[in-house]
Amino acid sequence: MKRSQDVRPTSNRRSRWTLVGFVAAVFVAAAIGGLGVQGTTEEYASLRQPSWAPPSWLFGPAWSLLYALIAVAGWLVWRRVGFSPPLWAWTAQLVLNAIWTPLFFGAGQYGLAFAEIVAMWLAIGLTVVLFARVSQVAAALSLPYWAWVTFAAALNLSIWRLNS
Repeated sequence: MKRSQDVRPTSNRRSRWTLVGFVAAVFVAAAIGGLGVQGTTEEYASLRQPSWAPPSWLFGPAWSLLYALIAVAGWLVWRRVGFSPPLWAWTAQLVLNAIWTPLFFGAGQYGLAFAEIVAMWLAIGLTVVLFARVSQVAAALSLPYWAWVTFAAALNLSIWRLNS
């Protein structure tokens, strides 16, 4: 783990702009995930769901918070080690995140979406492990995301089974 004196020197201005860049990257991933996928609330409501499925209104606030945490965690790691293997893992999980919504809602491919969310879960796990070596705070900020994707994977599997 890096000590405070090992932190990459960055100007405050550059660091702030880079944080904006991380927020933008997460926003783009979220937007790509939603492109061309209209009526997700209606589609979600029309699916046979397990009794423990959350209401559709919960997803917006939950993902907004999670996306903020994802951006800050990536930025914290960047401040320490720059764009290095931990941020490659961060990027991979973000790309997988962007792919899931079109698979599940746009294409209605619940089984393929489940396989994809398992890959995303593994990528998030790798990201957490690599982040922990650089910044315990960044790793901790990633844990709610990993927990939510664990829940989402179980929900995806249940919906797939109930609607096949």
